[in-house]
Amino acid sequence: PVYPRPSAEPRFIHLRVHSEHSLLEGAVPVKQLPKLAAEAGMPAVALTDTNACFAALEFSDYAVKVGVQPLIGCQLDLCYLDPEPGRPPYRPAPVVLLCQSEAGWANLMKLSSCAYLGHADGSVQVSLAELEKHAGGLICLTGGPDGPLGRLLQGGQRPKAEAWLARMAAAFPGRLYVELQRHPVEGGLPEAERLTEGPSIALAYALDLPLVATNDVHFPDELLYEAHDALLCIAEGAYMDQAEPRRRLTPQHCFK
Repeated sequence: PVYPRPSAEPRFIHLRVHSEHSLLEGAVPVKQLPKLAAEAGMPAVALTDTNACFAALEFSDYAVKVGVQPLIGCQLDLCYLDPEPGRPPYRPAPVVLLCQSEAGWANLMKLSSCAYLGHADGSVQVSLAELEKHAGGLICLTGGPDGPLGRLLQGGQRPKAEAWLARMAAAFPGRLYVELQRHPVEGGLPEAERLTEGPSIALAYALDLPLVATNDVHFPDELLYEAHDALLCIAEGAYMDQAEPRRRLTPQHCFK
């Protein structure tokens, strides 16, 4: 097939995409992802599966064949605050890491291993210390409204949010981006995005950090939203029509 010629100055490149290797979460076929980018005239596209780099080689091979630059990354669950006496551990929150160099790829593999090793409770996560130790050659995105920055801001903990952001900026000098997302539904933005966008921008300006916009892609096309919602229900043992709160995405979590 003949694809549109990529723009010399593309307006947008997807930096947060979950393939079928994000088990029971993502539904973008690895082979299809580079074609989606090529059809959209995008010169590059990232693959950032959750706590996994299983598809990196396969994805890179397909991308090169259609003339799209593969950006290798991972969405990692981070234990983003040090433990506090008398307080339960903070629930891990995602950050996005993108390889900038071969050294970054080596560090991403080390972090992926750290996520699965040494946790007595069987959880999959990396510590702040591990992330700082293996930060070289990696670009870090702050994870959007559900990332560490977003969670702290939603919890009214702006001082802790600013301290965490400053610590990350020191670990990733010139390589940290404050991540913004918009997945609008009827009635406007989801609550988490609405509550965190303004404060995130304010902190980015205060610490002189760049902003980046991402779309959290979980499925190829908006028409697949209901099928993907059923996938999430399978993952969580829930029902699509249940009244109790459960994880829900929006039709906007597609490859735009």
